[in-house]
Amino acid sequence: MGIKTYNPYTPSRRNMTGSDFSEITKKAPEKSLCVSLKKNSGRNNQGKITVRHHGGGVRRQYRMVDFKRFKDGIPATVLGIEYDPNRTANIALICYADGQKSYIIAPEGLKVGQKIMNGSEAEVRVGNCLPLSEIPVGTQVHNIELYPGKGGQMVRSAGNSAQLMAKEGKYATLRLPSGEMRMVLLTCRATVGIVGNGDHNLINYGKAGRKRHMGIRPTVRGSVMNPNDHPHGGGEGKTGIGRPGPSTPWGKPALGLKTRKSKKASNKLIVRRRDGKAIK
Repeated sequence: MGIKTYNPYTPSRRNMTGSDFSEITKKAPEKSLCVSLKKNSGRNNQGKITVRHHGGGVRRQYRMVDFKRFKDGIPATVLGIEYDPNRTANIALICYADGQKSYIIAPEGLKVGQKIMNGSEAEVRVGNCLPLSEIPVGTQVHNIELYPGKGGQMVRSAGNSAQLMAKEGKYATLRLPSGEMRMVLLTCRATVGIVGNGDHNLINYGKAGRKRHMGIRPTVRGSVMNPNDHPHGGGEGKTGIGRPGPSTPWGKPALGLKTRKSKKASNKLIVRRRDGKAIK
C-alpha cells in the first residue's frame, strides 16, 4: 500500500500524508460480522479514569476477526480486502466452501479470489494457517498462538512478521519483530506470510485533530504541571525533577523500570530478550 500526499492549502496539510488504500477492494463491511463498540473513554465501571489520554474519536464498529482459524480442511475464497479502523493491518473477508464468512488479518500479497485453507493438511502458502510443526524452518509467519487453541496473540500489527528459527523437542523457536527469541509449543498455530499494510508507520498525521479522531487525547508533560498534579511539577521556570529518577504521576519510578515479574512462568520460554540479553 502506498503513501499519498496532499496539496498544502493549509499549514497542517503541508506535511500531512495518508494511505492511498490501493489494496482495499471492498468498502462496506460485512454486517453479520460487525458488532457495536461502546466507548468508555478509559474509565472503569466506577467512572474513574484507569487509562489516561483516551476519549472522543469517531464512532466505529468492531469487525469480528477470526484469530483461531479452526475450520480445518475446508477451502475458503478471498472475497475482498477491507480497511479496519480498529487495527493497523487490513483485514480480508473470506468465504468457506460451506458458505460461512469470516474475517482474517490480510497478509502481504493476498489477492481477491485466492484460495486459502487451515489445518495441518494445508500447503505452506501465504494466508494459510498451520501448526508450527508443519511449517518449514526459516518461514515468515504472523498471528501466532501462545497457547494451543486460544487463537493468535502475537505478531498481528501492520508490516510485522516472525521467523521460525528452529524446532526442537516439543518447542519451536521464533524470532519476534522486537528481536526477542522465544519458544512456542509446536502445536500452536501460525499464519504464513507477513502482515500487510507495511507502509502504515510512514504516515505523518500532520495535525492534532487526526489523533483526536482516533480517540487519543493530548498528553501533557509532568514538568509543566503543578506540584499537586505531578511529582515533576512546580518551580519557577524550567527546573529539574528534584528526584533520584523520573516518576509517574503517582510517584512510582518511570522510564526504564522493569515491571516484568522475575519469577514469571514464561521466562523459561524466552531464549533471548529484545535487548540481546539472555534470560537467567
